[in-house]
Amino acid sequence: MNLNQIHNVYFIGIGGIGMSALARYFQNIGKNVSGYDKTPTMLTDELIAGGMQIHFEDNINLIPQEYYIENTLVIVTPAVPVSHSEWNFFLERNYNIKKRAEVLGLITKDTFCFAVAGTHGKTTTSSILGHILFESGADVTAFLGGIVENYHSNLIGKGKTISVVEADEFDRSFLHLHPDIACVTSMDADHLDIYGDKSAIEDSFREFADKVSDKTKLFVPKGLPLEGLTVGINNGATYTAKNIRVENSSYVFDVETPSETIKNIAFGLPGHHNLMNALMALAMAKTFGTPTSDIANALASFKGVQRRFSYQIKSENLVYIDDYAHHPTEINAVHQAVRELYPNQKVLAIFQPHLFSRTKDFADDFAKSLSQFDELLLMDIYPARELPMEGITSEWLLSKVKNDTKKLVAKSDLISSILESDAKIIVTIGAGDIGELVPKIKSALL
Repeated sequence: MNLNQIHNVYFIGIGGIGMSALARYFQNIGKNVSGYDKTPTMLTDELIAGGMQIHFEDNINLIPQEYYIENTLVIVTPAVPVSHSEWNFFLERNYNIKKRAEVLGLITKDTFCFAVAGTHGKTTTSSILGHILFESGADVTAFLGGIVENYHSNLIGKGKTISVVEADEFDRSFLHLHPDIACVTSMDADHLDIYGDKSAIEDSFREFADKVSDKTKLFVPKGLPLEGLTVGINNGATYTAKNIRVENSSYVFDVETPSETIKNIAFGLPGHHNLMNALMALAMAKTFGTPTSDIANALASFKGVQRRFSYQIKSENLVYIDDYAHHPTEINAVHQAVRELYPNQKVLAIFQPHLFSRTKDFADDFAKSLSQFDELLLMDIYPARELPMEGITSEWLLSKVKNDTKKLVAKSDLISSILESDAKIIVTIGAGDIGELVPKIKSALL
């Protein structure tokens, strides 16, 4: 399929974070872009403001007439039900219908592709890498799974020869990509509703890693059982961060590389997990040939990604942080960063579990992660694409949490429950619609 011959691109599920990045890309290269989503969000508001026609009712009469032609590409999110009438309308008429991953496969086949894989850290690592390449003047487009603060967008650049993509393991999507330089940040068990067990997900990551034939172009944390150059903190990896200190609320550190020692790199995102994300991006850019000074300048100017340890309030008396963490390992990373920055302070965590299957598969690990916080408010499970599972509830998860100050809270009672706490550090955590509540929580706390 030749994307140059496509005039119109219609999205079913246009408001998704990955889908909206693709929508922006196609609009940037001169295609007509329109679409459907189930509900309006801040993202769909931005797309409409940018000139896209979007509707929120599954109704074939709302598909613009100009899309009823042969050279229309239809892109569908995996979350759309098979009964969706617009999807079936296009299926019955044999339109070009692709999943987002397949379209990214087509784009990466025709570009020099940086692919960032891993169960955690994909969005931040690919955002840092996209920022480094863009700031160095590379002809890059970066497709991202979050809104980067520097650009207020999930798309960086308008380049035609270089792409940066998140290599998503969900539904084995990353196997569609054509990476030239890649990394695997982690391969913890996740998406067991798709994979069944941990060994199956690890096999899938190995298959992805094998797409990079030159193993000097593949980067992995030291200790991960994949062949490639290693990245680590104080552990003798191929790319090692050392002499790490905190100055003016930022990390300052040195990096030992195969060719040089880079001194006094400044990077503002907290937590050792973010230090690893920055190291991964540095190693990939250095291998590509990006000048060291450009890499260091970009790391110092990177402002972060919305909903990734994102400060909402930062004052002497109150700190409110919002984070997308939805896996026990990610919650542990948030906790490590909070404790490093705010030792001896009381921390209130508000968590919205994401998916019944993930809650079931990792219940004991979730309970252990959440028990580390001083106070916990637990919301109902956000179902996303799933139907309820018998016995898998937030009450059941809360019963496993070993914390004296814990409470199940309905969405309608959330803000009043937060205001009852005397905690000076507040963290909202989760990948569901808790992100849409952040502005209201912030407003109530101010």
